[in-house]
Amino acid sequence: MQAAFQPQIILLREGTDTSQGKAQIISNINACQAVAECVKTTLGPRGMDKLVFDGQRTTISNDGATIMRLLDIVHPAAKTLVDISMAQDAEVGDGTTSVVLLAAEILKECKQFIEDGLHPRIIIRGLRESCTLALKTLEELSISQEGPTFRQLLEKCAGTALNSKLIARQKALFAPMVVDAVLALDQDMCDIKLGASMSFHLCACSFPIFS
Repeated sequence: MQAAFQPQIILLREGTDTSQGKAQIISNINACQAVAECVKTTLGPRGMDKLVFDGQRTTISNDGATIMRLLDIVHPAAKTLVDISMAQDAEVGDGTTSVVLLAAEILKECKQFIEDGLHPRIIIRGLRESCTLALKTLEELSISQEGPTFRQLLEKCAGTALNSKLIARQKALFAPMVVDAVLALDQDMCDIKLGASMSFHLCACSFPIFS
């Protein structure tokens, strides 16, 4: 008795790409690089603002998380960059542009290996080993500092972070406040959100100075 098989019916939206294998992986990498190009020029103290119009309102910002949120990205692979940007913003509150560019650069370096026929699992294994070696090297190079010199270094770091904020012109006043707030935290219970909240309240209390 011959078995009757129901023919498989696949419905795809118009314009759907059905490529597979190496071509699809390279297409995914190119899509991620295109997204990274949108936010690359916003990185750093001299980062430029982007104007984004979503059909209803216009937004001008150089914040990576804001720009990634406003971009109407359809490509599934490129959406992963938005996901890591949102995760970075929720977990740390900063570095959203950096993680997107770092991920895109890693994919860019892997593109040649894909074109040469190397299996993605081998590439991923190499990336994980590289991450382990990088973290080990950072621990070996790390040094502990104390005293006024370390305090000045922290204030410079805080001042650099304030360059992209509205209070950039008063960073000489607010940077020491931020450092005081962070150093006031218990080292055994260092909560980033608590430090950010404390810094916000310290800055908020100082706003009447400029009113």
